[in-house]
Amino acid sequence: MTDRAPPSSLAEIAAVFLKLGLTSFGGPVAHLGYFHAELVRRRRWLDEADYVDLVALCNFLPGPASSQLVFAIGMRRGGLLGAFAASLCFTLPSAILLILFAFGVAKVGDLRAAGWLHGLKLAAVAVVAQAVWNLGRKLCPDRARITLALVAAAAVLILPNAAIQVAVIAGGALAGWWIYRRDVRTTAEATTGIARHHAWAAATLATFLVLLFLLPAVAVQTHSQPLAVFDSFYRAGSLVFGGGHVVLPLLRAEVVPPGWITDDAFLAGYGAAQAVPGPLFTFSAYLGAVIFSDAHPWLGGFWCLLGIFLPAWMLIGGALPFWHLLRSKAWTQAGLRGANAAVVGVLLAALYNPVWLQGVHHARDVAAAFAAFALLEIWRAPPWLVVVLAAMAGQWLL
Repeated sequence: MTDRAPPSSLAEIAAVFLKLGLTSFGGPVAHLGYFHAELVRRRRWLDEADYVDLVALCNFLPGPASSQLVFAIGMRRGGLLGAFAASLCFTLPSAILLILFAFGVAKVGDLRAAGWLHGLKLAAVAVVAQAVWNLGRKLCPDRARITLALVAAAAVLILPNAAIQVAVIAGGALAGWWIYRRDVRTTAEATTGIARHHAWAAATLATFLVLLFLLPAVAVQTHSQPLAVFDSFYRAGSLVFGGGHVVLPLLRAEVVPPGWITDDAFLAGYGAAQAVPGPLFTFSAYLGAVIFSDAHPWLGGFWCLLGIFLPAWMLIGGALPFWHLLRSKAWTQAGLRGANAAVVGVLLAALYNPVWLQGVHHARDVAAAFAAFALLEIWRAPPWLVVVLAAMAGQWLL
């Protein structure tokens, strides 16, 4: 097992995740690669098994998986304050950029055709490929787990939707329990602070459900637009599995039909959201700034940002202590072997679709992606440098 780093200060947590929030381009799958390189390989904040356990948990929960992973890691390193510091520092850079974009949405062209954006997609190919390579070597050490990973990848590619991803990880856990149930033993329950706060966690999950069912009724009774908007974004963050691009159709159904925003403005913001680092759910900050553009666009942007991220934070914060209790059990450890292999398969499938398909179009793109991978894996270049170089190269490659 990798030696753990000593506990982190709040300032260190904030600084690390601010850097990630400024440099993590490429969407939620690429984020997993950036987090792995920075937090597992470089800083040793957690080992490979712990990292993939948390990835599996976040994929089981609705909401933005990479943002929930940030919250979970921050919580492990610095408690609740560490969780919020990590989440805010990772989220605010892209949210602020998208609110600024909302001020000039009518004057900005389609960013999806920009050369530098093409380069960022190629950087994402290299980052995800490195994550698949390193996680696969450690978490699929035998034929059974390699087979589980390949079957999981094939299933996700054949049936590409968020429900299949959850089913594949659950199926991997069941297969892992069956294959390895006699090979593991019960370990001592985790004694971290989070594992002892089960009552607090249960109350958090109960509050999440109360808000989910209470907010629509209160919004109807009060006829308050800010409350109705908050309810729409809260439900979007509560009910969508897969995160990222999956939430966009749901958000459109919430904000366009009521006339809060036009389709053109919605699509313009969608293009901009793909061009900024950090979680795609910060698209909600752009929508809020447009919806409340006549009054308080900054306040509206942060209001919608809170609406969509609050359920994700409550779900991961409430589930994490129970997760630490369960993972100490022998049957859970056996299941996690299979679930972790399935996570590698899901990541492998995502490397092809959408990361490879959206980023690689020509032979020179392949060469650039290979060069970026070599910089990361062989020359140990920092991910932010590879992102900058890829963005510069993208101007020439497109």
